[in-house]
Amino acid sequence: MNQYSKLFQHYLDKSTPHTVYRWIGTLIIASIYGLRVLYVQAFYIVSYGLGIYLLNLLIGFLSPLVDPELEPSNGPLLPTKGSDEFKPFIRRLPEFKFWYSFTKALCIAFLMTFFSIFDVPVFWPILLCYWLVLFVLTMRRQVAHMIKYKYIPFNFGKQKYSGKKPSAGAAGSRAD
Repeated sequence: MNQYSKLFQHYLDKSTPHTVYRWIGTLIIASIYGLRVLYVQAFYIVSYGLGIYLLNLLIGFLSPLVDPELEPSNGPLLPTKGSDEFKPFIRRLPEFKFWYSFTKALCIAFLMTFFSIFDVPVFWPILLCYWLVLFVLTMRRQVAHMIKYKYIPFNFGKQKYSGKKPSAGAAGSRAD
């Protein structure tokens, strides 16, 4: 068993730098799960539980490690004014752990759809509406927090130096 866990960890470590491919694989797993639930027309309570768990993961992914509203600390804090020193955004839940937990939850929910004990009869539109209300309220609160403390939890790559731009006088000063 230890050999399998080491092999699993080896492949998990190798997948770390391939963010786009990892998420594409997770989207494929999510599509398979969605098709399974649609095909059997059941397991809505499993899907609801999965949705609540994924919402919880998303909040951790969008939240800073140290919340300035809750814990004043000596560590890195988010700048609150334009004159404050820049400090990088450190997530409460790093992207890799977010992806791993997301994918693992999808796989567990998919396996649960093969056992009838988890098929609790519910009126799924009520669950969907309730989940949407939770999502909207939670995201509204999270966005308000992001605006209040002026942080953006997304990094769109490293800023690149494009070199010196030619000045306007340099182009027109040459007479041919």
